[in-house]
Amino acid sequence: MALETSRHQTADEAEIGGGSSRRAVLRVAGVGGATVAVGLAAAACGTAWSLNTPIADQTSSDDQAAANGIPVAETSEIPLQGGKVVADDGGTVITQPSAGTYNAFTAICTHQGCTVASVSDNQIMCPCHGSIFSAMDGSVIQGPANASLAAKPVVVSGDQIYLT
Repeated sequence: MALETSRHQTADEAEIGGGSSRRAVLRVAGVGGATVAVGLAAAACGTAWSLNTPIADQTSSDDQAAANGIPVAETSEIPLQGGKVVADDGGTVITQPSAGTYNAFTAICTHQGCTVASVSDNQIMCPCHGSIFSAMDGSVIQGPANASLAAKPVVVSGDQIYLT
């Protein structure tokens, strides 16, 4: 004689459609909904812009870099194919080798540590021993210096030049 066991289903376990219980369907829907919610929250945390920020209040990456930078000159102060030596920050020379292109280099000559004095015709001149550097990339045009001026990162925002 075989023992038969029977099981009575509760209302939550009653079969729905393709053989799934109501509880199983609700469980899957709950897990799926939670997964979507977590994914949306993670995506929102990784965005650079707030969904609630008006477009007019969002700034470009140059503006953000400028906000973290040090203002060193206005664009109107830097002549085309010339430059300006800024001593306030420990020695920077800002150049404009072509219209709208601004570069920055250390203003300390690599020969014996003198501060460069002037920029004209895309050349940065050191008054101590006659070294000349390129205003385009800081490379040595004429010695006795044998190493380039170190470049410094700059950003232009509006009419202001910032070291970043």
